[in-house]
Amino acid sequence: MGLTLPGSLSPSKITSFKSCALAFRFSVIDQLPEAPSPAASKGTLVHRCLQLLMSRPPEQRSIENALEDLDSARIELAEHPEFALLELTEDQWFEFHASAATLVRRYFEMEDPASIRPIGLELMLTAQLGRVTLRGIIDRLELDDDGELVVTDYKTGAVPAAQYEQSRLLGVHFYALLCEQVLGRRPSRVQLLYLSAPETIVNVPTQQSVQGMERKAIAAWAAIERACAEEAVRPTKGPLCNWCSFKPY
Repeated sequence: MGLTLPGSLSPSKITSFKSCALAFRFSVIDQLPEAPSPAASKGTLVHRCLQLLMSRPPEQRSIENALEDLDSARIELAEHPEFALLELTEDQWFEFHASAATLVRRYFEMEDPASIRPIGLELMLTAQLGRVTLRGIIDRLELDDDGELVVTDYKTGAVPAAQYEQSRLLGVHFYALLCEQVLGRRPSRVQLLYLSAPETIVNVPTQQSVQGMERKAIAAWAAIERACAEEAVRPTKGPLCNWCSFKPY
């Protein structure tokens, strides 16, 4: 019979499949429940805060208003399973929200939000590429001073070591491919804003890099198709297995 193919391909699905095919099956195909993690939930909270901030008129994008937006996001997301199911003590919750506020303050060390011209926030783009449907959500799509597209991805985790930098850019290269497929324009740059450092990693997409991403997406989908058809979804064993939410299975 084989396994059911996922309906689309996203950067996170590519990363998940390459990291561990069995965890990919449990998460994407079987959709087994995963306990929320404080790090991922904090990322969701900060992303929502910055979305609210960028929805304001430029002159209102201040640190004070950003912290108000953080409070609004906290209230808005309080009942979401990603937060409601977190098992944290009172002290841990205090540290959680203090850390989120620190990340928001550090954002202002990286750029002047009043100078940003967003044209899409949490923007969903979908494109058909041969047999595969590509789908991704861009944190922020904006126009630079020359009217060119810029893709920005907020990161709330640690800055990757130099040898892992290119792999972390897979997501924004994927978004560059989506922009070219859907909007008919290649971004002038794609950037990762690591709020924890703070540090910005910038890359300039080229025709070669976009075509390379296209080949990677098609190859990843072919590998997923083959694995699902043959039910060949074996685990990739390593030290991280001890922290995998699917370990009980």
